[in-house]
Amino acid sequence: MFTPQLILGIVFGIIILGFLAIDLGFFDRKAHKISFKSALWQSIFWVFISVVFGTLVYFFQSPELAFQFFSAYITEKILSVDNLFVILLIFGYFKLEEKYHHKVLFWGILGAIVMRALFIGAGAFLISQFHWILYVFGAILLYSGFKLFFSGGENDHIDLEKNKVIKLAKRFLPFTTEPHHGKFTHIINGKRVFTTLFLAVIVVEATDLIFAVDSIPAAFAISQDPFIVYTSNIFAVMGLRAMFFLLEGIMHKFHHLSKALAFILIFIGVKMLAGVVDIHINSLVSFAIIMGALFISVVASLAFPKKKS
Repeated sequence: MFTPQLILGIVFGIIILGFLAIDLGFFDRKAHKISFKSALWQSIFWVFISVVFGTLVYFFQSPELAFQFFSAYITEKILSVDNLFVILLIFGYFKLEEKYHHKVLFWGILGAIVMRALFIGAGAFLISQFHWILYVFGAILLYSGFKLFFSGGENDHIDLEKNKVIKLAKRFLPFTTEPHHGKFTHIINGKRVFTTLFLAVIVVEATDLIFAVDSIPAAFAISQDPFIVYTSNIFAVMGLRAMFFLLEGIMHKFHHLSKALAFILIFIGVKMLAGVVDIHINSLVSFAIIMGALFISVVASLAFPKKKS
C-alpha cells in the first residue's frame, strides 16, 4: 500500500536521481566554468523544488513535519555556507582551474548523498535504541555553537599542507603531479596513478564528513524522523554547488552569518537539552527563530560591512 511517506519518497528519489543523471550525462560532459546567471537559475530551481517538497510534506503528512523539514533545511543551508569557505581554500590550495570546480563539486555531492544516508541511518538506529543519544547531540551542538561564536567563524587558519587526509591518501595511493586535464587517473609507465583532481575530491568529501558532525546532530535535534532529516539534508546539499558559484565572489560580505549559525546551533542544542526537564519548543516557533537569526545576520552584514584590513 502506498503510504504518504512512500509517495513522497518516490518523488524525492525521482527528483534527485533524475537530476544527477541529467547533470552527469549533459552538464558534466565537458569541463566548463559555471556562469553567475546559470548558478542563479540553478539556485532558484533547488530552493523552489525544496519549498514544493516541504509543501507536499505539509499536506501529505503534517504541518509539524513540514516545519521540521524547513527548519532542518535552512539550518543545513547556513552550515553549507560555512562549508563553502573551506571549499574555496581547497580549490586555491590545488590551484584548480574554475572550469573543473563543477566536476569536483558534483562528485563531492554524490559522495555526500551516500555518506549522509549511512550517517543518518546509523543515527536513527542509535536514537531508537538509546534515546539519551539526543542529549549527547544537544551537548555537541552547544559546544560547536560556542566554539564558532568565539572563533569568529574564520577558516583562514586551516593548513592544508599538514592535512591528515592528504597525507593518508598519498601514503596508500599512487599520485602524479602531472597536469590532470580534467581526469582522475592517468596511465604512466603502464601503471594507473591518481591525479591532483582526484585528491581534491577526496579532501572535499572529507570536509563534508567533518561538517556532518554538526549538521546531522542539528537535524536530529530538530526532527527525529529519519525521512525528514535525510530529505532536508540532501535538498540543501544538492543546492550547494549552485550556491557556491553564486556566492563565490561575495561570500566574504556575509561576515555576520557565522554568528547567526553559532546562535542557531546553541539554540537547537538548548532546545534538545530542554527535553530533560520536559520543556518542548513548538516546531513553528523554532522555524521562526531560525529564520529570524538568518534575516538579522544578512541585514547586519549588509548594513555594517566588514572593514578592510
